[in-house]
This record gives sequence, structure tokens and C-alpha cells, in this order.
Amino acid sequence: MDLPSANDQENKAARKKTIRRISIIAISSIVFVGCVVAAVVGITLGKNNGNSSGSNSNSFSTAIKAVCDITLYPQSCYNSLGPLAKSDNLKPQDIYKLSVQVAVDELSRASYEFFNLPELKNISDPMTVKALESCHDLLSLALDSLNESLAIPNKSLLEAFSDLKTRLSAAGTYQQTCIDGFGNITYAFASIASHNLKNSGEYTSNSLAIIDNIDQSIQNSIDSMNSLGGIGRRRRLLMDFDGDFPSWMGSKDRKLLQSSKGEKLKVDVVVAKDGTGHFRNISEALEVVPEKSNKRFVIYVKKGYYVENVRVEKSKWNVMMIGDGMDATIVSGSLNFIDGTPTFQTATFAVFGKGFIAHDMGFRNTAGAAKHQAVALMSTADLSVFYRCKFDAYQDTLYSHSNRQFYRECTIYGTVDFIFGNSAVVFQNCLILPKKPMPGQQNTITAQGKIDPNQNTGLSFQNCTVWPSANLTGVNTFLGRPWKNYSTTVFMHTTMASFIDPKGWLPWVGTTAPDTIFYAEYKNFGPGAVTKNRVNWTGLKLNISSKQASKFSVKQFIQGDKWLPAAGVTFNKDI
Repeated sequence: MDLPSANDQENKAARKKTIRRISIIAISSIVFVGCVVAAVVGITLGKNNGNSSGSNSNSFSTAIKAVCDITLYPQSCYNSLGPLAKSDNLKPQDIYKLSVQVAVDELSRASYEFFNLPELKNISDPMTVKALESCHDLLSLALDSLNESLAIPNKSLLEAFSDLKTRLSAAGTYQQTCIDGFGNITYAFASIASHNLKNSGEYTSNSLAIIDNIDQSIQNSIDSMNSLGGIGRRRRLLMDFDGDFPSWMGSKDRKLLQSSKGEKLKVDVVVAKDGTGHFRNISEALEVVPEKSNKRFVIYVKKGYYVENVRVEKSKWNVMMIGDGMDATIVSGSLNFIDGTPTFQTATFAVFGKGFIAHDMGFRNTAGAAKHQAVALMSTADLSVFYRCKFDAYQDTLYSHSNRQFYRECTIYGTVDFIFGNSAVVFQNCLILPKKPMPGQQNTITAQGKIDPNQNTGLSFQNCTVWPSANLTGVNTFLGRPWKNYSTTVFMHTTMASFIDPKGWLPWVGTTAPDTIFYAEYKNFGPGAVTKNRVNWTGLKLNISSKQASKFSVKQFIQGDKWLPAAGVTFNKDI
């Protein structure tokens, strides 16, 4: 037997040293993550044998206070969770679920009381009646989102936290939209709605803060561990995805989706104005879509001009609608605010059912600039995709209301706040064309509505082109204005023509914007992208790093690399 050489002994010693180092880091990392989570949610509780019940109660109250101190509404958090905490050995997920259940119970109670108020019994004003109808839909959606956020997804950590934060962000947005719906109609009802939904809104925010803080703490600890040698990569749990496709999708469905790359698509239903399909309008076709189906249902809409207001209801999941081109298959309507319809109900095409995909279609609202708010498309559908579509209206053209959305190679026309909402949304390779507004108006491309710093929402534009439409001359045009206090909008690698006002951004009111907004411009092109004369706002960032910019990529912002492959669309996952 040969004796080991000096090099062999040296290598063996080095390997032992490395193994020892990795083991120490791994054990320390596990302890560290545990300590971070415990610190975040304040659960340093254990069995406290020999203590009086009063001591247990006091210890637990201290823990609940530690949880609530990280929220925006610590007093309402403490008041709501403290009396319900019966155990002295709660886990982080227990406290999180308890906070969500409190929000569910309060929203259920508040909704019932609100819709049974004596003041609402004999309303005759049509606009207020419609606002109440919208509110009913919105609060129902909020309850759905809250209930869904009680189930912690069986996915990787990144996806699980993203899903939970998306649902809670949407729940808060739905409640706020209900309140906002009365804002331009009657201050009295807006005040009543705001008062009734105050607690449920705060409880929803508290749940979001708790889960966001746990997520951030774990991410920070993982980053620390990775910097120490790559230990601590996220453990991948059972996934809903098999390769690039969801596990529920069979081989036939995969072939169907893959066929969008050139082969002829197999469809379930054909809509044709000339009577050569199964139906003559889109709404009839949607009636035959199965309820809450995990199987893709494909509707081919032949070229034609479809004058109808379409709703893809929340129970209609995984609908794919394919047209003959954005200028060939067109859905058109004209509902608008001035003629008596609240903004949320003006959409020509409204999408509620999750997993909706539209290819090669056009959506219009023909009400005109004088009719003010008039939406062409509104989506509140999670994981919704619009590919090679056109959206054409004036004020409030595209309402990306909530949840996660993706737009690729789309064309968007409008005037005032014509891309707005509070979703987590990425626009890639889109053409944005402001057009001529009413006399005296200024064009604002975006109005993002983030209401809570813990919401995972914002508008992200990547590799787009901002250009004036043919009839736009002599009108000040701005990249956007902050609709809400935490408004978040980022333009990256986007070409901007000279018609963009040198100031770039416009205040919502007054002469400045809240310091809490986050607006950013990153490596844009063209004369309109010159930033030397931009507004001097604390919340406007003109020198963000590539790492900061990447947070708004498809991969990080909407986790699109996990679900977009199944949509059959082209996308860039990174910036």
C-alpha cells in the first residue's frame, strides 16, 4: 500500500476543513433563520411550566405586541389578535393565519352591515346603484382573496410568499376600489364605505405586513448564507410545475399551447360574426366555458367588429382567446363615466377569471375624450397574459387592476392616466401611443395605485417605445402621476420621443409628490429620456443599480419564468 503524498495529505486536510466549515455554516444558518423568524413574529414562546396563567397571558401578549409592532396599524393588530390568542406555543404560520382569519371575519361582518344600512335601502340615483353593484363584486373578490391566502401554497419559498402577498395585496386593492368608486359620485357614501371598511382594511394590511416581514427576513438570511459559500439555497418543495408546464396540463394541452409557434391551433369554440362559428358573439361563447376548470379552454374569435361588453367571470378559469390580429378581431364598447357608469364598470372587456390569455385581439372604448373615464380593458385576473393585443381609448384605457399580469408586443393608445391600477404588471416590447386629449388637458401615461408599502405591486415597462400618435401635437405629455401614496412605476430600456415633457412626471395635486412613491428611469433611450430637467422628487430614482432594476423583471416581479412558458408567449425573464 502506497503512502499518501504530501499533496494528498494537504488536500485531505483541506477537504476536512471545508466540510467542517460548511457544517458550521449550515447549522448556524438554520439557527439564524429560526432566530430571525422568531424575532420577526415575536414567538419566543415555549412551554412555561410552573408559571401562573396570568404569567402565560402576559408573555403571550408581549409576543403579539412584537408581531404587531412591524405592521402599519399596530394598535388594531394588537386589539384584534390579543384576545384570540389561546396558545402559548404558536408557530409563525399560526400567527399569520390567525391575522388573516381576523381580516376575513371583519370583512364579512362589515360587508353585511354596509349593504344593509338604512341609508342604502331606497337609493334611486342610477350611478350610486351601479357603484354599490361594483362594491358588492369587489368585496366578494376581497373575501375570496383573503380565504385563498389562508392556505400556504405547497411550492418553493419564493413562489409561496409571492402567492400569499399577491392575494393579500389584491384583497386590500379590492376594498380600496370599493371606497374609491363612490369618490366621484357622492362624498357621503364614500365616507360611509371608508368608515365601514376601516378595520377590515387595516387587518388585511396587518396580515400583509406579517408575511412580507417573514419573507424579507428569510431572504436576507439566505443572501447572507449565500455570501458565506452558497449554503442556504431555497429548498424546493413539491411544485405545481413539471418542466415549463403546470402539472395539471396534459400532453394534448401542451401540444396545443406549443402549436402557437406556428402550427394550427385546436380550439374548443369558434366565434364568428358571419355565422360560420358556434356563436356570433363572445359573451355567448363564455357561457359554455366550464366552471373553475384547470384545463385550458380555447376560444377562437374570427375577424370582425364585436360590439359588446364582455365579462370573463371569476369562475371561468384558464380561458385562452385568440383572434385574427389586433386590427382584425376587435371588441368595442362605449360605456363611460359621464353617461352614468362608474369607472370599474365601464370596461369594454373585463377579466376576472384567473389564467386568462388573449392573443391577437383589439379592445376599444369609443366614448371619446369628452366622456372622461372610459376603460377599454380591465383585468383583475391573476396570471393573465395579453400578447399582440391593442387597447384603444382616451382616459383610463387600460385598467390593470390587481394580481399578476403580463403584456407583450401590445399597442396602447390613450390620453389621461391611460395605464392605471394596482397590479404587479410587466409590459415588454409594447408600443405606447399618447393621443390628442380634450382642449386644456395634459397627457399622463400612467397612474399607479399602490396603497400599502408592503404590497408587491407596480408598473414595469421594459424595452417599450413611447411615441406620439399621429394626431398628437403641442400637448404636454408626462410619464405618469402618483395616484396613491406608494405609487410605483419603472421605465427600463425604453425609447422615448421628444414629446415627453422634460420634467417627466406630474404631481397628482399641488406641486410635488409624496416622498413614499417609487418612480425610476433606468437606461432609457431617445430625446424624451434625457433626465437632467426631471422633477426633484425624493421618490424619483434616476440612478438605480442593475440589482434594483432586476427586482422589476419578469422573473422577480411576477415570477413569470414559472407560469409564462405555459402561456405560449415570448418573454424575457431578466432585464
